[in-house]
Amino acid sequence: MELFGEYDVVVVGGGTSGVAAAIASARVGANTILIERLGCLGGQMNVSGPPGFAYANMFNGKGHQIIAGIMEETHSRLLKAGCALPHIKPDFRGEYTFSYVDPDWWGLLMFEMMTENDVNLLLHSLAVDVVKEGAAVRGVIVENTSGRQLVLGNVVIDCTGEGDICVRAGAPYEKIGKDQIQPHTLSFTADGVDWDTFLKYMTENPEEFDWQRLINRTGWTREWMLERVRKIKDITELGEVMGFFSLREKGLATGEWHGFSGVGFFITPREGGVIQAHFQHSSQVGEVDPTDVRELTYAEIECRRQIVIAWKFFKKYVPGFANAYITRVCPEIRVRESGRVVGDYILTSEDVGQARKFKDVIGKSSFPAASHHVVGTSTLTRGAIYPRDKGSHDIPYRCLVPRGVENLLVAGKAVSTDRDAYIRYLMQTMVTGQAAGVAAALCVKKGVTPRQLEEDVSELQDILVKQGVILYGTD
Repeated sequence: MELFGEYDVVVVGGGTSGVAAAIASARVGANTILIERLGCLGGQMNVSGPPGFAYANMFNGKGHQIIAGIMEETHSRLLKAGCALPHIKPDFRGEYTFSYVDPDWWGLLMFEMMTENDVNLLLHSLAVDVVKEGAAVRGVIVENTSGRQLVLGNVVIDCTGEGDICVRAGAPYEKIGKDQIQPHTLSFTADGVDWDTFLKYMTENPEEFDWQRLINRTGWTREWMLERVRKIKDITELGEVMGFFSLREKGLATGEWHGFSGVGFFITPREGGVIQAHFQHSSQVGEVDPTDVRELTYAEIECRRQIVIAWKFFKKYVPGFANAYITRVCPEIRVRESGRVVGDYILTSEDVGQARKFKDVIGKSSFPAASHHVVGTSTLTRGAIYPRDKGSHDIPYRCLVPRGVENLLVAGKAVSTDRDAYIRYLMQTMVTGQAAGVAAALCVKKGVTPRQLEEDVSELQDILVKQGVILYGTD
């Protein structure tokens, strides 16, 4: 088998966690390679997304910024270039804030940052197995148009999103049953919306939309919320629009709405100040095991069927959308839920609800636990568990260290949590990715394993802070 190369740090998966890991690792001085199965970088930001929650919840309910680092850096660069919106923090949104970026310019920026930081890239290559010596991972095997190749590294970071490398290395892994797994979705984007017409309809009919989440988080009465919505002048204040209750019921009655999700959309900015509608919830397929390729294939087909129905509904019924047109359908579904690697610490929904702090903190999040997507017009389950006192919880380093395997870290969706505390949202994946990248590079520098680094994470934390990560000083 051909040896492609030997590196200090091998990052597998070029999605949102992987790009953050690679940049962070290289900035610590490690010779880093990023392996990606596609020819582009970005994953759920610009391949299977963006999700509506892309750069969301960078602030907690008290208005304190809790996520910065590479996320803030990339947002600032894109904002300066006219390819992002400022942090959107209107009074009626609570901690449910948005910091939207143009997903395609974000993807181009990732390549710029790989070059700036001397990250080695291996694209069009699928990691199919690991190489081990005893319990220690020594590298990965990839397959591509050149055949099978071996990539060796001192530390490997699994950023596949599904924990593929950890599973192949023998790390313990938890999966939810098909009857409970969250539905997967295929997003699409549309331009040509008459926003003035849409805003007129919405502000004159605020009772037709779902504001309950915002009411719960602000403590406002429904009357206050409806009155505030009537004063909205700019679509960028909204970030997300869900509901359309009367129109939805009409569509369900006539068969013009498929009923697998609620009706709604997010927004996405484009260069030159253009605002497009982005549909994340308009197709949902449940009971699909993302580790079964036959079921994934079915989900791709079914999501596209639902998109056709959803788009015809919007053009026919929703004011402002009559002349709109689809500009992009994502090339693949976004897997909402898969397995989780069991690490040296399992983050729990109680940790989230108690806004728990940890000595080995490597990042923060204010996103709720136990908020799961479901097939049906409700889209989301109720009963989300938010960090208490409108604060945030810490993410401990030990969640990134898989049990039973050495020289391996995990970042992104598959980090160690219980099911309700699942850290799958884009901003969370970039937080854990940056931390894993620094940790891996530091392990190489110090000549220790990721597990041995748990004994003293002070230097890891110092480097993260220097890279702009927020670890202290906020609730």
